[in-house]
Amino acid sequence: MASTTKTIKPSFRPTPDSEESPQIQEIIKALNLLPHIEGGFFAETDRAPDVVPSPFGSDKSSTSDLAPQRPGFDPNVRNSSTTIFYLLTPNGPQGGFHRNKGRTVHTLHRGRGKYVLIHADEDGSEKRIETFIVGQNVAAGEKLQWIVDGGKYKASYLLPDEEHGKDSMGLLISETVVPGFEYPTMTFSHLRG
Repeated sequence: MASTTKTIKPSFRPTPDSEESPQIQEIIKALNLLPHIEGGFFAETDRAPDVVPSPFGSDKSSTSDLAPQRPGFDPNVRNSSTTIFYLLTPNGPQGGFHRNKGRTVHTLHRGRGKYVLIHADEDGSEKRIETFIVGQNVAAGEKLQWIVDGGKYKASYLLPDEEHGKDSMGLLISETVVPGFEYPTMTFSHLRG
């Protein structure tokens, strides 16, 4: 399998000792964002009130004991959808490799980033790595919206706001998961960018 991951070079390195810029702190506060277990910040903005039978069964697949379980979680049903804000920052520039069982629709609000998807057959026999840039420059092929089907590993990396630039005000997106997201159906990977 040919790999394109050698071309992935981080633009920002985490610096846990330093604070986010005042502008990014303002976004975090205004959107009530919290640190996310996979990296970056998030806030759930919608959990559809209707429920559907879970297509995933009641198996727990999360590979982290750190993953919280939502109060009232019933593994036999799922809300029909959930939506979150998700933010990568210069001090939290990577969303680690993970996969969800549900299909995820991503929508860009601001910033630029690189996404890496690992497509693999269930038996692991056929693998393909896909990378793309999300951003406002659609004429250059940057994406404003992208869909990741359930079962695919993904990771995200912050890029400068402008190509060949050095600064970023963060990558802010929305993610809508269908059926709704629950931590027990999220799997983390040992893969690191």
